[in-house]
Amino acid sequence: MYELPSEEVGEPGLPDQFHPLQAQLLRLTFQPGNYDPEQVFSAMDLNVYYDENHTRRYKRPDWFGVVGVPRLYENRDLRLSYVVWQEGVSPSLVVELLSPSTQDQDLGQVEGEADGTPTKWEVYEQILRVPYYVVYDRTMGGFRGFELERGATAESPRYVEVEVRENRWWLEGLELGVGLWQGTYENVNRLWLRFYGSSGDWIPTPTERERAEKERERRARESAEQREARERQAKERERQAREAAEERAERFRRLLMENGINPDEI
Repeated sequence: MYELPSEEVGEPGLPDQFHPLQAQLLRLTFQPGNYDPEQVFSAMDLNVYYDENHTRRYKRPDWFGVVGVPRLYENRDLRLSYVVWQEGVSPSLVVELLSPSTQDQDLGQVEGEADGTPTKWEVYEQILRVPYYVVYDRTMGGFRGFELERGATAESPRYVEVEVRENRWWLEGLELGVGLWQGTYENVNRLWLRFYGSSGDWIPTPTERERAEKERERRARESAEQREARERQAKERERQAREAAEERAERFRRLLMENGINPDEI
């Protein structure tokens, strides 16, 4: 990992502002239900080296997630790239964010290079055999999901497009779902791709969790304050009722005495 290039030589940076924000939201909500968070890794725009015999060949997904590997490289360092033959585990999910310059590659509509370098689609499907592949077209407001065909022969696995219902797709092997969410992230309100859990609820980001916890604390304080106010009001009513009863008894006592009757002798 330390010897292979971690940058795309001759390539510009990220294509727009949307790509890093969308990838970051995916990273923050990628929490497979059947894996410990310390055994989950995800990254955006990171070189994935896939061929030990051609060590300079790599693909650079917009975002990908891996389960069953340490969050840190060898449990000690941030990764510069993802070298499959060293890690021993291929990505479990790849997400490509469609743009005009990469759309044909992302959808497998281009030929391999003359030197035998496989296309992005071929790498994901035939070499890495990524179980789940998602392409999101933000301009059209929809995403497509592809799953590696169950029972496919070892020699020729194939992606099969799944039916995405109500803009959601449950990834059974990860105990996690991916879908489109209309909401505000980083002060931008739009359709975002993010993950949801088995309950069907969107997995919150750390900021959302913190905000929700503060709201729960506020409501708890409000409830406590309201309870204390009710108790004070009840005590005040009891005090007023007691004083009113004492006042009535005193008036009756005076009335008896005015009429020559000793109340203590009654």
